[in-house]
Amino acid sequence: MTQAAPAPPHTDTAPDAPSPVVTPFVPSPHQIFLSPALLPTQVGPAGLRFDFNDGARVVIPDFGQPLPWRVRISDLRDDSTLADVSLSSGVVRSPAKYFVPYGITIWLNDVEVFAHRYDARDQAVLIQFPLAALGDVLGWLPYALRFAQVHGCRLACVVTPGVAALFRDAYPDVDFVAQDKVERRKYYATYNVGLFFDDVALVKQPRDFRASGLHRTAAHILGVDDAEARAKTALPDVSRPMAAPYVCIAVQSTAQCKYWNRPGGWDAVVAGLHERGVQVVCIDQKARHGKGDFWQSIPAGAIDATGDLPLTERARWLMHASAFIGLSSGLSWLAWTMGTPTVLISGFTLPHNEFATPYRVSARDVCTGCWHDPALRYNHDDFHWCPRHRDTPRAFECTREIRPEDVLAALDRVPG
Repeated sequence: MTQAAPAPPHTDTAPDAPSPVVTPFVPSPHQIFLSPALLPTQVGPAGLRFDFNDGARVVIPDFGQPLPWRVRISDLRDDSTLADVSLSSGVVRSPAKYFVPYGITIWLNDVEVFAHRYDARDQAVLIQFPLAALGDVLGWLPYALRFAQVHGCRLACVVTPGVAALFRDAYPDVDFVAQDKVERRKYYATYNVGLFFDDVALVKQPRDFRASGLHRTAAHILGVDDAEARAKTALPDVSRPMAAPYVCIAVQSTAQCKYWNRPGGWDAVVAGLHERGVQVVCIDQKARHGKGDFWQSIPAGAIDATGDLPLTERARWLMHASAFIGLSSGLSWLAWTMGTPTVLISGFTLPHNEFATPYRVSARDVCTGCWHDPALRYNHDDFHWCPRHRDTPRAFECTREIRPEDVLAALDRVPG
């Protein structure tokens, strides 16, 4: 994949000092990540400030008279110059916002007055995840933990309280912080991990996530090895929920393209599991969900464990399940996190998008993989998104053509 040329360095007038008035942070519906502190958090000589929050940032104060400053931002891996700006005062920013081992050198009157090499050891580093994406965060967290291990930093991760409850006791040295509790002025560096659909210039990610896969894009943004790994959980209750052997299922998702669109498919799978002497437990949040002319209900014969239960309770069900059957959605990532053998039903994504599982089920000789086509911009607001075959007999054929017997055959391969 050819990487786009980096954007030019950004310079502007030095910002005013931050206001002493503290107001609560209220994110807008479209704000995914908390912005960095107004001023860089690290202080150099003569009031110079710098940090690596949202890329490398350098502030040259206004001394009331024009002074010949020069700021160079480099990539320490090859000493290449990423920005080289002469100015009397103002801000210099790096082009890229993902991890780069930056070097900062500042001259005054052609005399070097400051140099800093990126070193996050024992520094506070913030990694932000989108709050609404459970599966994404479960796939990304292992790479944040790997970043902390590689750099020896004091890691903080922005997650929901439900996600924090899964991992806090397993990683007591990590600060799992709510977004409205973030103290922006304390971090040496901040990295935003997300799915950046429109980042054509590759400013927020070094590679298009559609080619990398959902979870590995975090490794590339954070500059760590992208080998797959799970994070450890520490649940408050690890007792077995029921004595009989059982399989967990989750049939709901956030868009129709993610569902198994085979009429009667789930009912047939539940009946087949009962014939095998196995109980079926549905652990979705909602027993019925959908929009317009498409609705999915809990399959007939499944034990209803739906409802507004904590993630730790769903994780407890998965911990003891013989297997899990689900979609390309958050609870499949939770099953993978818990080490549960996972039968994954998907057609709109390709196998590299999710974790590796030998029990993936897809249909042949039908349209697949629209999620990965950069020409087809996914619309989060369109529940019935099917970009190639909407309103035609081929709509959602990627999963409609997956047969119940294929799902049961994959399950039969699970040991035990």
